Amino acid sequence: MDNDPNEPQPAAPPAGAASRIRIVLVGTQHPGNIGAAARAMRTMGLDRLALVAPRHFPHAEASAMAASAGGVLERATVHEDLAGAVADCRLVLGCTARDRRIALPQLAPREAAGRAVEAATAAEVALVFGRERTGLENSELQLCHCAVHIPSDPDCSSLNLAAAVQVLAYELRLALLEAGQAARVQAGVGDVAASHAELEGFFGQLRETLDEIDFHKGRNPDAAMRKLRRIFLRADLRAGEVRLLRGVLADAQRMARLAGR
Repeated sequence: MDNDPNEPQPAAPPAGAASRIRIVLVGTQHPGNIGAAARAMRTMGLDRLALVAPRHFPHAEASAMAASAGGVLERATVHEDLAGAVADCRLVLGCTARDRRIALPQLAPREAAGRAVEAATAAEVALVFGRERTGLENSELQLCHCAVHIPSDPDCSSLNLAAAVQVLAYELRLALLEAGQAARVQAGVGDVAASHAELEGFFGQLRETLDEIDFHKGRNPDAAMRKLRRIFLRADLRAGEVRLLRGVLADAQRMARLAGR
């Protein structure tokens, strides 16, 4: 189905912030997981992948699992240790199972994504994922500023590596889109909520139009307008929508005046 050109479209995420966010995989054992993680990243608009001491890379299985995200693998960087992979980062978030012995602030994925996107507007950011079976070592977690915990079902709490990357990549995508929308509003671009003055101008023109087309036919115009106001106020009209409606009313007024000649 084609998009309605009159409908507000979602803002594109800020490219600068996305380009400063990297996904770091530490000690990945299975090359297929590297490829699947790359695909999870690419579907959410992320393309910076760093690998720390992978067992097998490059590898045909990684390429096969990446599918259309082969470019992410081609640009991936390989490092001997985590310190080297995040040396230039201002914020490092380590994804790990909840452990109250970890002396790090623990964040839910949504909060972590918000912090990452905010920091990425001006600095490099890394989200770090550990080994498939054992996760991140304590010495590696000490290199992180916060721990990120995915609140999975305790009865089946272990996520596949690529699935965990997908969860965080999705939250990053939402945070990037929200940041893009906020930037557009701040810059005065995009379709923001209609102001009180814009709505009152519309209601005034609506009343005039209903009078000109003899909509009321002797009935109380105030009662009709009260009901119409409630309908349109519930719709939470955007400024562009008000302009569209006023254009429709203007055409109706012209037609009524022509008919009355």
